[in-house]
Amino acid sequence: MNKLYIGNVSEEASAEDLETIFEQWKIPHSGPFLVKTGYAFVDCPDEKVAMKAIDVLSGEKYWGVEKQVSCKLQIRNIPPHMQWEVSANRLLTASRAGQAMEKLNGFMMENYALKVSYIPDETFVGAIIGKEGATIRNITKQTHSKIDIHRKENAGAAEKPITVHSTPEGCSSACRTIMEIMQKEALDTKFTEEIPLKILAHNNFVGRLIGKEGRNLKKIEQDTETKITISPLQDLTLYNPERTITVKGTIEACARAEEEVMKKIRESYENDVAAMNLQSNLIPGVNLNALGLFPSGGPGMGPSIVNAPAPGAHAGYSSFGQVQPESETVHLFIPALAVGAIIGKQGQHIKQLSRFAGASIKIAPAEGMDAKQRMVIIAGPPEAQFKAQGRIFSKLKEENFFGPKEEVKLEAHIKVPSFAAGRVIGKGGKTVNELQNLTSAEVVVPREQTPDENDQVIVKISGHFYASQLAQRKIQEILSQVRRQQQPKPTTGAQPSQLPRRK
Repeated sequence: MNKLYIGNVSEEASAEDLETIFEQWKIPHSGPFLVKTGYAFVDCPDEKVAMKAIDVLSGEKYWGVEKQVSCKLQIRNIPPHMQWEVSANRLLTASRAGQAMEKLNGFMMENYALKVSYIPDETFVGAIIGKEGATIRNITKQTHSKIDIHRKENAGAAEKPITVHSTPEGCSSACRTIMEIMQKEALDTKFTEEIPLKILAHNNFVGRLIGKEGRNLKKIEQDTETKITISPLQDLTLYNPERTITVKGTIEACARAEEEVMKKIRESYENDVAAMNLQSNLIPGVNLNALGLFPSGGPGMGPSIVNAPAPGAHAGYSSFGQVQPESETVHLFIPALAVGAIIGKQGQHIKQLSRFAGASIKIAPAEGMDAKQRMVIIAGPPEAQFKAQGRIFSKLKEENFFGPKEEVKLEAHIKVPSFAAGRVIGKGGKTVNELQNLTSAEVVVPREQTPDENDQVIVKISGHFYASQLAQRKIQEILSQVRRQQQPKPTTGAQPSQLPRRK
């Protein structure tokens, strides 16, 4: 069914009056008229009938008819010191939204010119999905791709990204088809604003896409007859490392530009993978692929469109799960005054950091009123430790807890079984001295420690981030060796179990 919105209805008008008008124009409807004060709704059998009603009745003396489109107006460039709370309590038709845009766009508010854009929420998403998912199934079949529309995880967002998993050719084909569907929907709903193609790309690749003095990007613009802009670095956050590449032009031009942009991004990705493989033993025990230093064939890797009213396509390759490494616990000590910065407003930063790193992160209570340091308890596998600790080091620098030329150095504690402490120290302190020389971190196993209830003692590591990480990994290597040696050996004479032999 296609619901039709009828605006500017007289207060005296009844359902019978509306039915009479539809009969006069021979416009079928598939249900009763729902009449409210000043407007009404009715179901039409299909979109063709709904569009006929709009064409025939819109602008008539007593009735203004428009297809129902849920609209949002996005207002930008608001004076920064002002707090705004926006709530939409009524359905805006395209004409009403247009009137509001005309009055507000460019309106001066305390020397700030308001910028207003029109966003028809979910309209384009519905067109891409199609009735009972028929359209998106056809795109999938024709382009040999898997398509995900991120609706739930972007609830309330003005733009909905679409991810396309396929070969480069399949991604480009799906992208072009989606743009064609959106263009048709824009014409059908009389949406007049330009619909650009927006591609999400990880920031690590953008510099090489732009090229020296912008030459690469300018060449793509010239070759494809498009206008391409890239969102500023200021829009990036640790938790959103992607930049938006906006392409404007005809569908054919945008499709060609998408192919060229993604070709450059794929080249950068493949070069980074090759370089990373050469550095795979940089920090033993840490899977660099899992750190998110750059995407591994996932978000930001393939074409990703986030169109103004609706979405675009984000192409990548699916990755398969691996066996989860064993969790570790590290106690990291930070300045007591920095606790608020790490926690963030209403705990938002520490929650984001925990999700980003895939680690459990807790702040231990202060040990006394005058404590100058607080302990951060981080639990997670090696990659989670790397990401969480790295972000904490960076945050302390950003928030000026260390001077501009001062290197951030923190103390970290690892608990080791008391029987393994000697292995960390080595004969005559040989191992611990080698550790310090190799990693540039200070490594101390305090003498005469009393083991805790789990028969563990503390190893203290002090240094800058990479020194601390390397020392932590080396100590975990030693502990792994000790554990392997502690495993019971098979009893003499015992035979390993075997499968029955064939005769």
